[in-house]
Amino acid sequence: MDFVGMMKAKAHSAQRTLVLPEGTDARTVRAARIITDESLAASVTLLGSAEAVQEAAAAEGVVLSGIEVCNPVASSRLDGYAAEYFALRRHKGVGEEQAKAEIAEPLKWAAMMVRLGKADAMVAGALHTTGDVLRAGLSVIGITPGLKVVSSCFVMSGLDPKWGAGGSLVFSDCAVVPDPTAEQLADIAESAAASCRAMLGVPPVVALLSFSTKGSAQHGDVEKVQAAVEILKARKPDFEFDGELQADAALVASITDRKAPGSPVRGKVNTLVFPDLGSANIGYKLVQRLAGAQAFGPFLQGFAKPVSDLSRGASVDDIVTTCAVTLAQVV
Repeated sequence: MDFVGMMKAKAHSAQRTLVLPEGTDARTVRAARIITDESLAASVTLLGSAEAVQEAAAAEGVVLSGIEVCNPVASSRLDGYAAEYFALRRHKGVGEEQAKAEIAEPLKWAAMMVRLGKADAMVAGALHTTGDVLRAGLSVIGITPGLKVVSSCFVMSGLDPKWGAGGSLVFSDCAVVPDPTAEQLADIAESAAASCRAMLGVPPVVALLSFSTKGSAQHGDVEKVQAAVEILKARKPDFEFDGELQADAALVASITDRKAPGSPVRGKVNTLVFPDLGSANIGYKLVQRLAGAQAFGPFLQGFAKPVSDLSRGASVDDIVTTCAVTLAQVV
């Protein structure tokens, strides 16, 4: 089964609830219909006024039966959500009236639904920037306990089955943190490992990449990766990892034997953590174009509950796939 099929099957089996805050976007409305018809979620909620959502649906020939529509400003939950948001944000100087106005914004309302268990996952970004989605998630849902940074990953699929998990690997962080510190890099490795479990369904084996292997070069960028590895060792995570490793030393067992003999990840790596956003973004695009791999993502990781961001150029199929992946992450 391919990656998309695997994620849809997992979402179908899990039967979780989904909120889509951009309920007046034509692509989002069409995606909601597909998700509902394919039973990828137990319920789907679109945010927006009933009139505006219905107008968007009618323009696309979409029937909204079986899809919930919620208008935050008219909801009976508004006061309760505003009180919860005020409690979260008053230390930032947010007053009660401001809290009530801000929580009625679709992204923050969706995040509050997830925070309070009224939805299991949210997906947005068709009409909003990545920054908008991140701010809503961070201010309302927060970060996984023990971590301090939200990051992202791509699933690179369709490669030779000898690589990763049957031809699929997780690449991280390709879209969020430009130049992570050592501690952030350790957080990214933990989040990427969790993504590997959720998305590839296998125990994660993580390589922290560098242009150096085990001290073969001396540079501040190398020292950062070395420090990240030491931080991970102190945390004692429940997955195998090693670094700093050059890409060939991480992936090719015979080269691992020469450059990093005794490495615990020898011949098993399925998750690659890059030292910075530049190398990660370049790396995934090279593999996509030169190796003909399918690149799925970026998927956000590190939130306390599942949140995903979309490209504003996302197609209906992109939205459906991202929703399936996000729903598959719910534990």
